[in-house]
Amino acid sequence: MNDEKQRQIRNWLLKSRSDPGSARRLLKGPHPYLDTAVYHCQQAAEKVLKAYLAYHDIPFARTHDLTELVSMAESVETAFSMWRGTAQELTPYVVQFRYPGDILEPESGEARHAFQQAEALAAFVQQLLPDEVKP
Repeated sequence: MNDEKQRQIRNWLLKSRSDPGSARRLLKGPHPYLDTAVYHCQQAAEKVLKAYLAYHDIPFARTHDLTELVSMAESVETAFSMWRGTAQELTPYVVQFRYPGDILEPESGEARHAFQQAEALAAFVQQLLPDEVKP
């Protein structure tokens, strides 16, 4: 693997770490920011999936659709099929609570579930990638 590819994958993985850290902080305290926390959960999942796809030289469009990214990853590793439900749950968070609407933020339990799902997906992807690309 060339240095540029390795750098690109590491950068996706580094960026994917910032989002769960942000979500964790936003979920805490007496007045958590649940709307922003779930956005960061979606972003964490998106970035770790893009790191995986980059590692396998699978081109991807600028998309926030985790279902599409999981399907692409499935072409290499069929075990990604177990993450379809998570992808469907997390994808809407990229816009669902970002703007005023009927519901301004998710319930606390929903936000915590999103966080757990994003963390689990990230752990799954990390274990599939070799140490040489991990930051």
